[in-house]
Amino acid sequence: MSVGLGISAPLTPTSDTSMGTSTFSLADYVVFILLLVFSLAIGLYHAFRGWGRHTVGELLMADRKMDCFPVALSLLATFQSAVAILGVPSEIYRFGTQYWFLGCCYFLGLLIPAHIFIPVFYRLHLTSAYEYLELRFNKTVRVCGTMTFIFQMVIYMGVVLYAPSLALNAVTGFDLWLSVLTLGIVCTIYTSLGGLKAVIWTDVFQTLVMFFGQLAVIIVGSAKVGGLGHVWAVASQHGRISGIELDPDPFVRHTFWTLAFGGVFMMLSLYGVNQAQVQRYLSSRTEKAAVLSCYAVFPCQQVALCMGCLIGLVMFVYYQEHPMSIQQAQAAPDQFVLYFVMDLLKGLPGLPGLFVACLFSGSLSTISSAFNSLATVTMEDLIRPWFPEFAEARPIMLSRGLAFGYGLLCLGMVYISSQMGPVLQGAVVGLLAGLVMAFWIGIGSIVISMGSHISLPPTNGSSFSLPSNLTVATVTTLMPSTTLSKPTGLRRLYSLSYLWYSAHNSTTVIVVGLIVSLLTGGMRGRSLNPATIYPVWPKLRALLPLSCQKRLHCGSYSQNHLIDGELFSKKLRNGVLGDSRDKEAMALDGTAPQGNNPTCVLHETSL
Repeated sequence: MSVGLGISAPLTPTSDTSMGTSTFSLADYVVFILLLVFSLAIGLYHAFRGWGRHTVGELLMADRKMDCFPVALSLLATFQSAVAILGVPSEIYRFGTQYWFLGCCYFLGLLIPAHIFIPVFYRLHLTSAYEYLELRFNKTVRVCGTMTFIFQMVIYMGVVLYAPSLALNAVTGFDLWLSVLTLGIVCTIYTSLGGLKAVIWTDVFQTLVMFFGQLAVIIVGSAKVGGLGHVWAVASQHGRISGIELDPDPFVRHTFWTLAFGGVFMMLSLYGVNQAQVQRYLSSRTEKAAVLSCYAVFPCQQVALCMGCLIGLVMFVYYQEHPMSIQQAQAAPDQFVLYFVMDLLKGLPGLPGLFVACLFSGSLSTISSAFNSLATVTMEDLIRPWFPEFAEARPIMLSRGLAFGYGLLCLGMVYISSQMGPVLQGAVVGLLAGLVMAFWIGIGSIVISMGSHISLPPTNGSSFSLPSNLTVATVTTLMPSTTLSKPTGLRRLYSLSYLWYSAHNSTTVIVVGLIVSLLTGGMRGRSLNPATIYPVWPKLRALLPLSCQKRLHCGSYSQNHLIDGELFSKKLRNGVLGDSRDKEAMALDGTAPQGNNPTCVLHETSL
């Protein structure tokens, strides 16, 4: 999973200049090239297997016949980008293990999609997640959601592709734009030709590469510094093993509450409603397989988080015992981890190439998912509803052309990303009012930080222990005796922890939406599609004692709602599915509850 981790300026170096730009050996290049060849081969295999007999459903939804294991690894790989592989160890190195508590949010962040979002989406037999918005509200809301997703993903693609190319250029001298073009073209080819099935199976391969690349760094690094026990002991001595920070202040960058609960909303935005993930759920053979794939992501995410944190601790202990070169310390924060890896693995042919392949695997898996999901929403939400004749004339060519076009657009976004500074900066994009609030706080915080000449330490940062090879004069330079006051007013708002962005924006959307609905009459007598509602209240009430259930009973609506939803789901499974209007008409058979029924309010806000 990729999150915005801010990293401050690099450390002041020692006078050691022995380490120049690292170079790849022949074995390293072979390992790196094999990654690209195998990824391309998997995509071409699925493209040419049954060439001429492919359908749009196969390209966009893998014929809805995928098993839970490949879907689970693909779900993990989609947001386990190079940004996270570079960012998490740097976060741990500089600020300690407080970030580790993000793992506490994974349980709820995946349990809720498994039992609320997946059943609704799967039974509606959707292709685009934003089709739900038309079934539940109207076409305008659907188009707004689609356009927001396209805007956010196009920007994100450029950042994800630029990160590993920049790192490779810094440590090996490999041409930046040749790297970008190679990565972008390979990904565009296998995604546009092979479709979702090719994307999922290349994700499986690339997930394994990411796992072994990070594992190699942990094994070699811990062996060089005396074992994981020694790593933990030294990190503890220098205050790098963080305790539970229970400060409820949402403006503190990382606390237990920020990570464990603010992170839940971030996880829901990634694994609950994001088209790239919903598309994988819906490609599963059965609803049960989709739920199991969501469950399987939980331990995988924990392993990925722990590996990133261990790399950060190993890196910290390593530089307590080994001098840091000038080039390393003056590098951009996004390049620092790779400098450490190249320093650590030098003299071990093939292993530096394996870690670089690990970075590129993270980028390939993320941008291939982005290409495919963008092509899907463009086809299903923008072209098919408005230009049905055009969409039905050459659907296969159109689907592939859209994926190819987004690949080219991604390459253009890389140049823009290269002008944006550190690639781990960013903000979460919300919808409508939430979108405005996100840009307000996100851009405001960037402007404020750009205007500041002194980099503020994190409010909850661990005591920063400098490497033992730095002099007292250096410490004095790095830690000026200036008393810095906390921000106030708008500056205080802009310092909101990035992990609360999703919660803040979601709350804004819900509150504003409810107020407007109350002022404008809500559903205005229109029938509510029962299959678009998940009955949260009846499910929770069923867990209570019988006496409590009777007291909380609020009419027969809940039972009727469940029956209507089940009948609607059966119609969807047994009937021939059309577009959104056909699906909605199937539910509006005169038995669905009316939107102006007072008992509908609770259920209408359940999802």
